[in-house]
Amino acid sequence: MSPTLKRHLDLLQHAQCADTLRDCGHGIEKESLRISSDGRLAMTAHPAGLGSALTHPQITTDYSEALLELITPVCRDLPDLMRELDDIHRYTYSQIGDEWLWTESMPCWLPATDNDIPIAWYGTSNVGTLKHVYRRGLAVRYGKAMQCIAGIHYNFSLSPALWQVLQQSAGDQSPAQDWQSDSYFGMIRNFRRYSWLLMYLFGASPALCSTFLRGSEHNLQPLGEKTLYLPWATSLRMSDLGYNNNAQAGLNICYNSLDNYIQSMTEATGLPYAPYAKIGTHDAAGEWQQLNTNLLQIENEFYSPIRPKRVTHSGEKPVHALAARGVEYIEVRCMDIDPFEPLGISLETARFLDVFLLYCALEESPPLEQAECLEVVENFALSVRRGREPGLLLHQRGVARPLLAWGQQLVAALAPCAALLDQVHGGNDYSASLQVQSAKLTDPALTPSARVLAGIAEHGDSFFRFALAQSAAHQAYFADRPLPDDQQAGMRAAAEASLAEQAAIEVADTVDFDAYVAAYMAQQLSG
Repeated sequence: MSPTLKRHLDLLQHAQCADTLRDCGHGIEKESLRISSDGRLAMTAHPAGLGSALTHPQITTDYSEALLELITPVCRDLPDLMRELDDIHRYTYSQIGDEWLWTESMPCWLPATDNDIPIAWYGTSNVGTLKHVYRRGLAVRYGKAMQCIAGIHYNFSLSPALWQVLQQSAGDQSPAQDWQSDSYFGMIRNFRRYSWLLMYLFGASPALCSTFLRGSEHNLQPLGEKTLYLPWATSLRMSDLGYNNNAQAGLNICYNSLDNYIQSMTEATGLPYAPYAKIGTHDAAGEWQQLNTNLLQIENEFYSPIRPKRVTHSGEKPVHALAARGVEYIEVRCMDIDPFEPLGISLETARFLDVFLLYCALEESPPLEQAECLEVVENFALSVRRGREPGLLLHQRGVARPLLAWGQQLVAALAPCAALLDQVHGGNDYSASLQVQSAKLTDPALTPSARVLAGIAEHGDSFFRFALAQSAAHQAYFADRPLPDDQQAGMRAAAEASLAEQAAIEVADTVDFDAYVAAYMAQQLSG
């Protein structure tokens, strides 16, 4: 145990300081494709019963009109978080008729051409049109199929009071906001050092339907008639087939400071990129097809396993919110949907994530120099494509380390953080979550990726049939548990209120869309 980690743990053992750990903030954003019962992408519009995708706080869409995003409120306690996610699922199933939610991160049976994949629509307001045009830009830049990938985003924050305790212990005299932001960036750097472990433990996309890569070059292996896979992969979603791309390969963001991050994002969103300039902002018919021709249209286009976050005001760019008010929480973006869990993530997994993130926050976290920055990227890539390969070696500051042995050492290092959370919350659930993950490092067959491949084998080597069977089982799970009438009525009222709010926004617009885009890009909007 490092001296830094020991000092922080000793400090937080005291009851008054330990209380600050009860105020951790948690949120989940869970994406799921709507599908027909025969496993094809739903072509229907966002169901009216789910409210406005623009303004509903809990139910929206991501890229495709069929790609639902279910968002929990911020919760202190993890059981409450999972109950919130469960309720949103139950309401959603009550409003989508005979459609189901696809239980995999990699897409269902996709249409024959990209053009047939519907892009999400948010109404006629300027802000809604901007969201739609941004997604058009993703289509022309990366193709629509890639944007149909789904995942779990896990939002996490430590309380400002806890950061203050650590700052006072360190004798630091800087503004509290600066200390908190610097500390979150330390957490992010450690996350990047060790996130390969999350891919091994929780990656659940070792295979995909061949329609995802129709006509594209790849190095996947065939499995059965219409399935492609890599035998030792954990998460093809997080590989170069998913959210990585050549255009962004040159972005070198190692998260050594908030200022560095803001500068990097500002440069990327303002850097002209010739291939996108050749496409142009408007199509042959004069319609908007991307917001600009820079390397990134907006910061959200940067695909990263983790992001520093701050709640934004209306019309405010994320990077400007960070610059003005600092980091408020982090968003973990690398978690696959767990196809064996109706909610896509288990309470046990959430507890492990809390332990892992607390460790990343309390452990010493020196700046990432260039060599280590490249090393952590390579470790992550090896884990997603070859994580279960016997004898696989990663590297730590230039020294080769077997993934399984390093993983066991890291899980053991998490134990004091788990014990601290057990002390705060009572029981031994957090320590138990470590034992479950440790077993996966002893027996790779217990990992979700191995279990998915076993399930595929049981369904005639068909990813599609396995995923459809899981989707049917989860649909039945929620259909058998309708919400109580009062909760159902409350969520229906929230959906209706969101539709009214969207209508009010559309009526209130006072500038044309071209002027709105120009003002947004210049960050001149005030509300």
